[in-house]
Amino acid sequence: MKHFIIDGNNLIGKIKSLQRLHNKDKQQSRVKLALLIDNYFQRKNAKVTIHFDGYEQETIKLVNCNITYSQNHTADEKIKQQIESSSNTKNIIVITSDNNLWEFAQVCSCSAEKSEDFVKQLNKKNNDDEADRINKLSNDLNEFKKLFGVGEN
Repeated sequence: MKHFIIDGNNLIGKIKSLQRLHNKDKQQSRVKLALLIDNYFQRKNAKVTIHFDGYEQETIKLVNCNITYSQNHTADEKIKQQIESSSNTKNIIVITSDNNLWEFAQVCSCSAEKSEDFVKQLNKKNNDDEADRINKLSNDLNEFKKLFGVGEN
């Protein structure tokens, strides 16, 4: 099973709306990112760990992801520790644009993906989900019209 290790603060910095929110309310930006990622991995068979700097302020309830806080360390240090303690680094995909962490992941035989590229995947999934919801609503509307004879002459 693939294990995605995500540099949360780095990813927040690549999403303009979350970056602006982060400047005002760090916790809310973390919540929104975590929910976005949790939704993205909803139908994927993968393990996901999101790393944030600092301490947990309030619990973020997720179904498909785990969150790790670095506490007195940096998130980068915690990510490196997680990679080093893994029994199979070839299954790890590190999401970050931090060059030092990116290079560390590759030296350890992990895959690495730039945060900017992952954001594109998140946005595509959100657009696809929205299109699916619109199509479903349109189909439901057509069914209601048929049931109640609306629009027929």
